[in-house]
Amino acid sequence: MSEVPDTPALPEPDEARIGVDSWVAESDRRRAQRRGPLGLVARGWESSPDSVKLLVFIAFASTLPFWLNEGDLFSFGLFTLIYATLGLGLNVVVGWAGLLDLGYVAFYGIGAYGYALVSSPQYGIHWPAEAAIPAVMAATALLGLLLGFSARRLQGDYLAIVTLFFLQAFLAFTGTANPTVAGVGLTGGPNGIPNVDPLKFFGYELNSTKQQYFFLLGVLAVVAAAFYLANLSRTGRAWRALRDDPLAAEAMSMPVDRLKQLAFVIGAATAGLCGAIFAAIEGAVVSTDFTVSVLITIYAVVILGGLGSIAGVILGAVVINVSSQFLAPQNDHPEIKRWLFYGTVLLLVVLAVKPWYRAMVSLLGAVAFGFAVHAIVAAHAAPSWTSGVAVDAGSASTAKDIAGWVVIPVGHGNFDTLAYIAMVVALISVRNLSGWWRTVALIPTLYLTAVVWENLLAPNPAVTALILFGAMLVILMTSRPQGLLGKPRVEVV
Repeated sequence: MSEVPDTPALPEPDEARIGVDSWVAESDRRRAQRRGPLGLVARGWESSPDSVKLLVFIAFASTLPFWLNEGDLFSFGLFTLIYATLGLGLNVVVGWAGLLDLGYVAFYGIGAYGYALVSSPQYGIHWPAEAAIPAVMAATALLGLLLGFSARRLQGDYLAIVTLFFLQAFLAFTGTANPTVAGVGLTGGPNGIPNVDPLKFFGYELNSTKQQYFFLLGVLAVVAAAFYLANLSRTGRAWRALRDDPLAAEAMSMPVDRLKQLAFVIGAATAGLCGAIFAAIEGAVVSTDFTVSVLITIYAVVILGGLGSIAGVILGAVVINVSSQFLAPQNDHPEIKRWLFYGTVLLLVVLAVKPWYRAMVSLLGAVAFGFAVHAIVAAHAAPSWTSGVAVDAGSASTAKDIAGWVVIPVGHGNFDTLAYIAMVVALISVRNLSGWWRTVALIPTLYLTAVVWENLLAPNPAVTALILFGAMLVILMTSRPQGLLGKPRVEVV
């Protein structure tokens, strides 16, 4: 009598199975996630038209001037709208047309310098905004057309190198060169162009932050609506086809060269519009306002929000600017950095450690491990090893609680360096482990992370802001690679 073979073990629900479509296999889990109040809100948001989403955003954004002071409105409001509008222009070039343009910020700077030249005492020209802004947009669009000619035969990395050279040439020209034109330095050199005229339309001057904010909000609404209609048009569909497969688009008789040039023109005009408004709001133009770091910020806005998504770009601008302002060294609430740091670590553990109870074991174990280590050090080491205080804790009680959990020594200068090296080694070791071994090894690793934060990162806010900002972006993009509101691309290979 033949033996009945053992039934093979079924794979875990999250594991891929041969011959089974993963999208269909996970349908029950997705439906379960969309139940309840949050699922109802998510379904309602996704099913609502984009025009309704834009109106909801504008309605909420219109309330900010009434509960934010002038300084916060300038930092959190104006720059969020500028980044959102810049992101929409870059989204046309990168998100829809698929062109890797690294010279986009140069058009932003050209728009600012162009407005400063025709609306400042530099040459005694004081055009009103209703004449200066369209002229600047036309000039930047023309330069975008000229740069777009380079995209006719270039793509990918080659196009990126050419456009990046264009940005560096702009920065070198405006920052170091100052050719004399009509007896006056054209760019002002490293000092830039001061005393730029404020926004003035038909004799009415926008001289308050609240007025400038509402004007920028209207500009963003108009640009978003225009791009939404363009995306639904024949040109928008052609751009997306060009992004997905340029060769197939050309084989289908699409004017590929003209589509690329049109994307450059529209992106450059949008950047020029933002540059002109920025110059009028700041009241001066300096080349250091248009560096590669600004380019990285705008790309982060587009990628985080989701390539090709208009609502995603606006949401990405909100996340990027608000988080960067909170992390700025001069922020009035430095304790927020600590909450963001520990919140980021908590989110990373919850997302990376599965199932959930292992994540809870690691987190609770790290808390208990910290108190045990602190008690041992306090009992057997010199008092200087536990006499340190937490920097920027927000309150004396919070600082005391942190100092009672994390070892913060005083007078041991090499401790923070050794702790940092140990943390890196621990992270590498945890990455190479699996199962319960990883769960257990994560306990001291999390505590080392807290030690490094309190001893090395928190006392250095400038470096900390960049590290924490980058970590937040990595975690967000790891958990959702297509962006916050982007749609995942399905490719058949």
